[in-house]
This record gives sequence, C-alpha cells and structure tokens, in this order.
Amino acid sequence: MAIGDIIVGIDIGTSKVSTVVGEVNNFNQIEIICSTSSKCSAIKKGKIVSNEDLSSAIAKTIKEAEDISNFKINSAYTTIPGQYITIVQNSIVKEAKDKVAGISIKDVASAIIQIRDIEVPDDKVLVDVVPDKFILEDGKAIEDPVGKYSTSFTLTAQIILAEKEYVKQITSVFKKAGIEIDGIVPISLAERNLVLDTNELNDNVMLLDIGAGNTDIGVFNGNSFIYTNTIALGGDNITSDISYVLNISPEEADKLKRQYGLALKSFIDNDNNIILNTCKDVGGKNRTIKSSDLIEIIEARIEEIFTLVNKDITSHGIKSNINNVILTGEGIVNINKSDMAGKIILNIPVKISTGRLVSTIKSTYRTSYALVRYIAARPYAKTVSSSIDVKTENNMWKTVLGKVRDFFYT
Repeated sequence: MAIGDIIVGIDIGTSKVSTVVGEVNNFNQIEIICSTSSKCSAIKKGKIVSNEDLSSAIAKTIKEAEDISNFKINSAYTTIPGQYITIVQNSIVKEAKDKVAGISIKDVASAIIQIRDIEVPDDKVLVDVVPDKFILEDGKAIEDPVGKYSTSFTLTAQIILAEKEYVKQITSVFKKAGIEIDGIVPISLAERNLVLDTNELNDNVMLLDIGAGNTDIGVFNGNSFIYTNTIALGGDNITSDISYVLNISPEEADKLKRQYGLALKSFIDNDNNIILNTCKDVGGKNRTIKSSDLIEIIEARIEEIFTLVNKDITSHGIKSNINNVILTGEGIVNINKSDMAGKIILNIPVKISTGRLVSTIKSTYRTSYALVRYIAARPYAKTVSSSIDVKTENNMWKTVLGKVRDFFYT
C-alpha cells in the first residue's frame, strides 16, 4: 500500500448503502476519515430494482462524507454480491528478466498482467485479479518472490469475472450519483481479512455473511478464493415471518427478534409469556403468546437459510473441502445459538466471527471498511487512491490526488 493514499469504499446492501473514507498512514494502516450510511431498499433478492433510489442513497452518503472530510469525492470502489461472480483459476510460468539479479517487482507486475489474459465470455467482464501464490523453480511456494534468486517462477491466481449487465447497471447508477467506479470486489473477498482470524486465514473455510436480505457465501482454500454465491434470504425475512405469523407490526417483530433472538427452541430456559402490543385478541385485549411460539418462527427461517446454503455447496461439489464455517452479518450475529443451528444442518463446525478487528468496527460500516482495507493491501500496486479533490481553507484552489487509471497493477 502507498502511504497517503485515500480510499473510498461503498458497500451496497439490501437495507442500506454505507460509505467509508480511509487513508493509509505512516504505519501502513488504515485511518478512518469518515463513515456515512443511508437507508435504501433498492436491492431485492440481489437485484437492483430502482436505479434512482440507489443512486440517491449513494449520492447522500457521498455528500455527507464530503461535508465531514472537506473533500470532493469523484470515485470509489464498491462491492458486488457473489451471485454475479465467476472465479477462474489460472497459472503462468514467468522467466526472470535479469537472472543474475533475481526476480524483480517488474517481473511480478508483468506476470500479474499476463495472467489475466484469458478468454472472457461475452456476457462477463474481468473485474479483479487475485494473486494466490508464487512457486520458485525449485518448487518452493512463497508469498513474495521479489529479490529471490530464481530464473523463473510460477504464479497462480484467481481471475474474478462479473456479469456484464450488472456491471453496466451499477456503473450507470454510480454515474447518476456523480461517482466513477475505481474497482469492483466480491463481498466475501473484501471481508476475508477482517472477519477471519490468523488461523482461519490458512484454513479451508466458508465465510457466511447473513445480512438483511441476502446471505453471501465465500469459500477459501487457504489463500485461494474458490467459490462465491448469494442466497436471497437474510435477517429481514425472519422479521417478516414474525410479523406475518403473529399479525404484528414489522417494528414490533424486529424488536422481539432482537430481544428474544434464539435459533433453537431446544435451548429455551423459561417459556415466558410475551404480550403483543400491536395485535389484539377477539375481546380487544393485547394478545399473549409464549416465547417458544416466537422462537419456533425464528428457528424455521434460520433452518431454511442453512439448508439452502448446504444444498448450494453440496451441488457444486465443494462441501467436502470445508473444515470450518465462519458466521458474520447483521442478520444473524444477534441471534443466539445460530452457530449451533448451522452446525446441525451443515454438519461442519460453525462459529461466530472472532476476527481481531470485527468488534472494533460498527456493524453498519463493517463491509465498506473491509473493502477499504482490501484495496489498501493490494500487493505490487503503486497507488490505489480514489480520485479526491482536497479543498483548502479558503477554497481558492484544489489538489487532485491521483486516481487509479488501471485497477490491474499498472
């Protein structure tokens, strides 16, 4: 990462748009300059249903970020749901240009540019290249080959393709908001280094981000990003179920979900009475239910989410490679025993994320912050800055920071 780079990350969720502006400090860490969010329901089942509403929400978060930071923001990175992503594994052998001096940064950068030279289907577009590992001519695998004495090396990488129509649509939405897109990153890939702890980063894990309306799946074999997809269910579906079955307002349903959130009825300690404020019985009195009635509704929907995830990873033949499942996301983490429910259905160890930084970042901004960290950590990139106009106190002139002209390591 380049010290001083200012990176803008925008995460588009099913219930909100969140924006984080961060700067790479002298210790190569991200300092958050500001974070903003706006409620938005322009995404339904992973699809953009209102370009206008989404563009307005993006513009609102950008305007608030500009007011706080005293910047004029011209571009940003953004996330993309797994359902629009195809991952292609590729490898190339690269000769070191100077066999006496060893492998140079130029050799590596050239290899990364060459490895993306694949046949891309007409309905897809290349959005990212993820270097996986470098193997020297003696067979030794290393993370960074620069300076190593080897006449050649093999680079393995994941080529990230996105559906062209979605990219066109999201680009149009951003332009309406007055923002250019610097790059597009799958949600799971952005979140990996934030959500997983040190041991999990080297393990074969499935990351499940259960948000308001979507569950994003990301499967990693060590450093290799091997699979991603999206299940169009999340925490809002649980709220809707409670509201519908108990005939109460969505607001009360959400409050009860948070207050009594439990994923398995078998773990109920006391089956207490719950008085419903927005539902009357025949006599006009507030209806009373048992807490077990509420938890049964929650359990049914959580079971469905995990069952659909299980079906997806089984049908794609990747379940047997997964050692652990890590849960994150606003839609699930506040529901007790959700990890136990997942373990029962998936038959794989499941745990709530304990990544070192997870607890320090407000959940509203977690994915957008993870996106900024992911971009800042891109190896061998000279600059990853978004395009920012920095205003002086008297606003008489502005300095334009360098925008990323090519997302692929030029």
